Amino acid sequence: MSKPQWLKKQWKETEEMLRVEELVKHLGLNTVCREASCPNYCDCFSRGTATFMILGASCTRSCGFCGVTHSIPEPVDPSEAARVAEAVKTLGLLYVVITSVTRDDLEDGGASEFAKTVREIRRLSPGTKVEILIPDFNGSEAALDMVIEAAPDVISHNIETVKELYEKVRPQADYERSLNVLRYIKNQGDGHGDGSFCVRSRTQKEPSPCKVKSGFMVGVGETDGLVRETIRDVKNAGCSILTIGQYLRPSPANIPVEMYIEPDVFEQWAEYARGIGFEYVASAPFVRSSYHADEALI
Repeated sequence: MSKPQWLKKQWKETEEMLRVEELVKHLGLNTVCREASCPNYCDCFSRGTATFMILGASCTRSCGFCGVTHSIPEPVDPSEAARVAEAVKTLGLLYVVITSVTRDDLEDGGASEFAKTVREIRRLSPGTKVEILIPDFNGSEAALDMVIEAAPDVISHNIETVKELYEKVRPQADYERSLNVLRYIKNQGDGHGDGSFCVRSRTQKEPSPCKVKSGFMVGVGETDGLVRETIRDVKNAGCSILTIGQYLRPSPANIPVEMYIEPDVFEQWAEYARGIGFEYVASAPFVRSSYHADEALI
């Protein structure tokens, strides 16, 4: 199936893109931009931004859509959090997204490393807004408490696809478990009318607002009705920020694209999501959960 015109992009190298790539390489860091073959990485790197991927580059799960390597993961690097924070400071980022591979081999799923990374960034760049995009930690409330207590500005966990396609798209995950993760995060703080809640970390004197975010992809066999049902489920779980994007096959080893969704359909879903109360919605073919993520808070 050939890509339609609206999914064709042309990029060229920029000085800022090369600067980001060199810094990431120099500090021995991973980015989901490169590891997951994101179609937007040139744009993000050229804007001086990147989504840092902690806990190594090898995932313990084998989701059908994902371009990240699936193999036995390497040991946790105790200096990684500090190096991520150094990169954030060097790049002068006002907003950063931290994500990870899934680490089912770790007792806490890597939650403590997320919390450590947030605190290191706060220490070196106190003015930087921090978003964390977390795995499901197998539903562990203790692990979720660790990342909540670190008080990031946004906690994101992607539902990824409609419930009916989980066996094909996310065979080692569970739709209801992911909704419960979002629900648990939202229920841990005092709610606010703007869609945020407040959390407090050991290093902060006052509670800080935190928003809950999720996203999913389309084009893998879902129907319009199932998309709208998923939007409602995510909203009812407590999310105030939503992203919807077109699935693009990272390699022949991944599941095929079933359909390319036209841009006006994405806008219809965005209007529906806003209509049921989402504070911010990004819905378009090239949208990814961390692409221009700062716009949701701006």
